[in-house]
Amino acid sequence: MLDCAIIGGGPAGLSAGLYATRGGLKDVVMYEFGLPGGQITQSSEIENYPGVFREDPPISGAELMEPWPKQCMHFGLKHEMEEVKRVERDGDIFKIYLPNEKVVKAKSVIVATGSTPKRAGFKGEEEFLGRGVSTCATCDGFFYKNKEVVVLGGGDTALEEALYLSNICSKVYLVHRRDQFRAAPPTIERVLKKDNIELILNATIKEVYGSNMGVEGVIIEQKGKGEIDLKVPGVFVFVGTIVNNKVLKREDGSFICDVNERGEVIVDLKMRTSLPGLFAAGDVRVDAAKQVVCAAGDGAVAGMEAINYVREHFE
Repeated sequence: MLDCAIIGGGPAGLSAGLYATRGGLKDVVMYEFGLPGGQITQSSEIENYPGVFREDPPISGAELMEPWPKQCMHFGLKHEMEEVKRVERDGDIFKIYLPNEKVVKAKSVIVATGSTPKRAGFKGEEEFLGRGVSTCATCDGFFYKNKEVVVLGGGDTALEEALYLSNICSKVYLVHRRDQFRAAPPTIERVLKKDNIELILNATIKEVYGSNMGVEGVIIEQKGKGEIDLKVPGVFVFVGTIVNNKVLKREDGSFICDVNERGEVIVDLKMRTSLPGLFAAGDVRVDAAKQVVCAAGDGAVAGMEAINYVREHFE
């Protein structure tokens, strides 16, 4: 039986494995169907991870994550390239269901499966993702300092990120497919007061175009007014996220622990879920900052709490 099963091999999962094994747990396995590292390995430039910086060229996400697995596995973390189907509680232990009807038992579980930004579906979105199309203003906003950018979306996240970008960029075009926003009234009010945020309502992005150097412009289709061609180097897409929580669903579709209306796992400050022995870390949890440094911190906390749980209940 495992002391701890970690599901997910991004910054949160790897950090959880490092702290759990270095802290004394002996049988710790990280299940990641693929190479460890997470979504951040797809980022071309990383400038906001403390202590890791290179000016020209900037550190890439792949370079940032490259030494993490070796360091974490040095203390005993094992990596199984298996896709976890679901997790269930059976008495005092957990059952990890794997393909081919394989079941592994564990004393504790840390879920660090993250979330995936939804795609808007316009032409060029995938082609220029990471080269002018972004889903994180905190990560990439600085690259567009004193430049014009487009933000797509109408919810709280889109408006909050537009406000964030308005303090960095010379102008922000906020594109929304309706004539009213779904965000909280105070947030909408702050957006309307910003001189350098221009609203383009009843509109959608038709295409993002550019070259090998990245995005050069975006074509917007506005209802009743035709097409608008904006020459901008950056497009930020905020049309929602998909929480990767399926491993926490029972066969009947219900969750084994408490989640909010968006499917994000509800945890306390120690990453404990409503089910004892089950922890959640990183972007899969409620109120996640969706930053590598924060996910790593979550993982560290979850790893230490898993140690405490196993020692209190099984020793």
